[in-house]
Amino acid sequence: MKHRITFLLVVTGIFLSVFVKAQESWPLQKCIDYALENNIQIKQQEVTVKYQENQLNQSKRDRLPNLNGQFSNNYNFGRSLTYQNTYENTNSISLSGYFGTDVTLWNGFSLQNIIKQRDLDLKATIQDQQKAKDDLILNIAAMYLEILFAEELVSVSEAQIKVTQQQIERTKHLVEAGSLARGALLEIEAQLAREELQLVNDKNRNQLSYLNLYQLLELPVEKSFVIEKLTSLSVDKVNISMNSMDVFKNAVLVRPEIMASKLRVESAQRQLAQAKGAMFPKLSFAANYYNNYNDNYLNIVTREVIPFPDQLKNNKRYGFGFTLNIPIFNGLQIRNGIANAELQIEDYQYRLQSSKNLLLKDIEQAYTNALAALKRYMASGKAVHSMEEAFRYTEEKFSVGMVNSVEYNQSKNNLTKAQSDLLQAKYEYIFRSKILDFYNGIPIKL
Repeated sequence: MKHRITFLLVVTGIFLSVFVKAQESWPLQKCIDYALENNIQIKQQEVTVKYQENQLNQSKRDRLPNLNGQFSNNYNFGRSLTYQNTYENTNSISLSGYFGTDVTLWNGFSLQNIIKQRDLDLKATIQDQQKAKDDLILNIAAMYLEILFAEELVSVSEAQIKVTQQQIERTKHLVEAGSLARGALLEIEAQLAREELQLVNDKNRNQLSYLNLYQLLELPVEKSFVIEKLTSLSVDKVNISMNSMDVFKNAVLVRPEIMASKLRVESAQRQLAQAKGAMFPKLSFAANYYNNYNDNYLNIVTREVIPFPDQLKNNKRYGFGFTLNIPIFNGLQIRNGIANAELQIEDYQYRLQSSKNLLLKDIEQAYTNALAALKRYMASGKAVHSMEEAFRYTEEKFSVGMVNSVEYNQSKNNLTKAQSDLLQAKYEYIFRSKILDFYNGIPIKL
């Protein structure tokens, strides 16, 4: 068993040294910056933002007049219309060209409302992108703290192993002197094996935490790094300065998910204005120019083909006009469009309220968890102090044979559990308090 545990420690250490090579040391901010630049979900959000920008730009261009042209080259055989407006059996080649333009002068302000709606949609998409970034930042901070927690667990396990190894040496001397039975030594050695196995588990946890962080950053394993060691991370330097309702009042004004929901309500209101605009007449202006040439158009006097410039001068025609389109009856489509737009507004208002409720729930949960973690941290601190004293006395008694190895191991296990609980409460409190700061508009810093 002991050889197997030792083998696991060696293998884990080798693999960990390859996986998390002592390369560059990354602080939290560098992890965040790298993720924001390389994360696939963030890149997808950037594509969506660019698409909405194109939609907005197109809606602005829709106000401009359009201009279209058409040219054709025809080969005519058999009976054809002549220049004298008669029909003859003749072959000819004709060229014709057309230019036309039209522009909407007024359509119930639909174009203006479309522009405003797409501008609101763009702003909402930008807020969605910011929400994705915020979620990514929180996940990275959580994983960063998880690594710090795992590394401290490894340190605790290594310290416990050193104490147990020292106790084994003292126990050997006591057994050789006849002060303790050999069974006591075997119990301590079994305890060492359990602690070495726990060290393997703690190192594996640290290794998996690094893997999760690399995947979150979209970072190839060959570019692995180690996180920056923090010597000043202390609960004493982390305070909850506001209650949950105060944090919510600030967050509801600045959080991107709330801003996006509000913008979509405004966008739906613009959609309603567009639907109502369809009830009004539409006024448009159009102009066109046409010309043609035929190689069989003959001068009635000279019977020669009329030159190309003369034909262009004689055959041209152009015009312009205004069109007023008045909606009278269209199967109640306009009325249904207005009703659907009103329902869309109502739906987005519910979504806005749902976003606020979810934000309040998350803040209250983070606040409650932070206070609970702080209480656990304070209680665990007292427990660690008591367990350290208890273990010190137990260790002294064990050295003189006043307690057996089972009691010694139990006391040591109690101390280890208390230390683990203290670390867990510490990082839980730090993370939850950082979430509250983040909702309050304060960037996450460790």
